[in-house]
Amino acid sequence: MNYAESIAYLYAAAPMFQSVGSRAYKEGLETTEALNELLGKPYLAYPAVHVAGTNGKGSVSQMLAAVLREAGYKVGLYTSPHLRDFRERMQVDGRMISEQEVVEFVERLKPHIERLKPSFFEITTAMAFDFFRRQAVDIAVVEVGMGGRLDCTNVITPLVSVITNISFDHRQFLGETLPEIAGEKAGIIKPGVPVVVGEFQPETAPTFIAKARETGSPILFADQRYRCDGHDGRMFEVENRGDGYRFTVQLGMEGDYQQRNLCTALAALDILTERLPRPLTTNEVRRGLAEARVPGRWQRIDTGEDPCPIVCDTGHNEAGLAFVAGQLKKQVYKKLYFVLGVVADKELEHILPLLPREAHYLFTQAALPRALAAERLAEVCRAAGLRGETVASVPRALDRARALAGPEDLVFVGGSTFTVAEVL
Repeated sequence: MNYAESIAYLYAAAPMFQSVGSRAYKEGLETTEALNELLGKPYLAYPAVHVAGTNGKGSVSQMLAAVLREAGYKVGLYTSPHLRDFRERMQVDGRMISEQEVVEFVERLKPHIERLKPSFFEITTAMAFDFFRRQAVDIAVVEVGMGGRLDCTNVITPLVSVITNISFDHRQFLGETLPEIAGEKAGIIKPGVPVVVGEFQPETAPTFIAKARETGSPILFADQRYRCDGHDGRMFEVENRGDGYRFTVQLGMEGDYQQRNLCTALAALDILTERLPRPLTTNEVRRGLAEARVPGRWQRIDTGEDPCPIVCDTGHNEAGLAFVAGQLKKQVYKKLYFVLGVVADKELEHILPLLPREAHYLFTQAALPRALAAERLAEVCRAAGLRGETVASVPRALDRARALAGPEDLVFVGGSTFTVAEVL
């Protein structure tokens, strides 16, 4: 097989959750453990950091990987989903896995894939673990796919477990209440391994504290160690709540909502610097954070030929879109044109009240089976008081927004990762 054939085989052999939703979900770690057993448990060849949470885990993972890379470590990074290229999911020192390595892995595992019937995510996780071992990484930063307890990344025992925050998402799998969801995320906490939780939330903190006590794991709530205020896009003022020390950090990514993720990353780095072969220096942390970037997170995509700024963001659940709405309120514009596309299993009754009432919406749908039909989205949104027009595809919706917008306006694209992926 060539690369295109290998990717087509993966998509056909193992339905991808991002495309088809719950039909691709497999509960339990048995298949994951079988795949890794065949590969010789590659994740045992290097230490790791494990990152879970409802929102922010991709940003925190990128921050940690960038700092570790700046400190001279060879760093593997596993994230999901991808936006443009499947290979984005697994990188070493910022370089994606090669097409040939993907081909070789698929050919090597094909008989076992057909026998074990793993999910798409189980295959890609095993591929990443194997890739990191073959690249002889010094450390890997591994982002949870969904939940934690039953996520197929949860075979690792990391140097530190990180849980960014807890909000409502994937309720059909993780639970209907915040404590239930926290219980699933807390499943990544391992015996004796320190855990950093991004936010002390009254509804969820007891769950994490109880799990940490049960496993004998030191626990640190990041917002009790650091306070962070954003200004000027990428500049953040940070205060250590313990000693009052204040300092400025420049991030490689924009969005005031990154302040929570920054506090979480800094707290995790505090733990890591105690567990790595040598401590991280202040300059390494600063330089790494300045290089950290996440495609699709409050990203400007306008060109010199566009009539106005165009911004996209992959925030797609209740908390993520609340952050986006808050960020939009801070922008200066005459009129907002909002290209909106969502997946069919999102609970719109919780999301739509968060969106700006004054925007002109371009209701659309991404090109995947899981997308909610544009006409249905428009119907539900109009009932919720949002006004606009229906456009059949994301590229055409963006073109329409460009045609309508003037120099003092703003175009925003969001609602799902896949809507953003199509404009990128």
